[in-house]
Amino acid sequence: MLPLEGVTVVSLEQAVAAPYATRQLADLGARVIKVERPGGDFARHYDRAANGLSAYFVWCNRGKESVVLDLKEATDRALLDRLLAAADVFVQNLAPGAAARLGLGAPALRERWPRLIVCGISGYGDSGPYRDRKAFDLLVQCETGLVSTTGTEQQPTRAGISIADIAAGMYAYTGVLTALYERERTGCGSAFDVAMLDALGEWMGQPLLQALYGAAPLPRSGARHPSIAPYGPYLAGDGHEVFLCVQSDRDWVELCERVLGRPDLVRAPRVADNPLRRQHDAQLTEVLHAAFAELTADELVTRLDAYLRPLHEPGRSRQSQHAARPTC
Repeated sequence: MLPLEGVTVVSLEQAVAAPYATRQLADLGARVIKVERPGGDFARHYDRAANGLSAYFVWCNRGKESVVLDLKEATDRALLDRLLAAADVFVQNLAPGAAARLGLGAPALRERWPRLIVCGISGYGDSGPYRDRKAFDLLVQCETGLVSTTGTEQQPTRAGISIADIAAGMYAYTGVLTALYERERTGCGSAFDVAMLDALGEWMGQPLLQALYGAAPLPRSGARHPSIAPYGPYLAGDGHEVFLCVQSDRDWVELCERVLGRPDLVRAPRVADNPLRRQHDAQLTEVLHAAFAELTADELVTRLDAYLRPLHEPGRSRQSQHAARPTC
């Protein structure tokens, strides 16, 4: 039995954010009824990559049922009401104000069905100067500052996936789970809203704190990390790149002593801790490239793999490394 078996979700949805949220619920066993406008969700026609279907649509809508309703028609609207009467959750990502004009705003729905959980997803929220602007993933990436942190020093770059939609979808998904848990204790439904701008803005918390309290905003650094080193692509002797990530002092010690054979580097003045290593990343890269020049990329990966700390250290059992699981 999946965790959400017996839960019914009705979603008046399109594009990515809401469909991605409800697909997570379907994956957990909820019955998700996708309500599409006449002509269908426009994301069906983004491309034909998945055996003739849109890759976006297939990705976001597996495991659902679907019905096309024209909510301006009385009979179709009555059918939606019958679906909602038996639903636990209602999700919508219509344009701001559209749900309320259709009588599907949260106050109206919860007055009729107090146990219903209502989630609205929008680009910029239901109030404020951007309320009525169309929200596109790229624009939200720009407006939250994400593109200022990606790409190279010369060229900002959009993240390669629909990250603003995904962020909003994930907060909607976790919000629904939280509301279902709350209803188990109180017996009452609830309502909440998620904005793409808020969701991705939260994900930009670390660059924001760096810009507010650091010496300068984080630079765009391509595949390198703007605040951790060594981190990113490094050249092996055959001209191929190997991606290396060192995130702790312990990793740094192991890299120097066991991979590079350079214990003298561990506490060398310019690379003794991570802030220093990042500050002198160009010089550190030269050292690593010199050390890796004698190895092919495959040989370098093999050497790195050989020095990964094993799960079982001599004399330690698996049971001693993990807390005992309670039985249910």
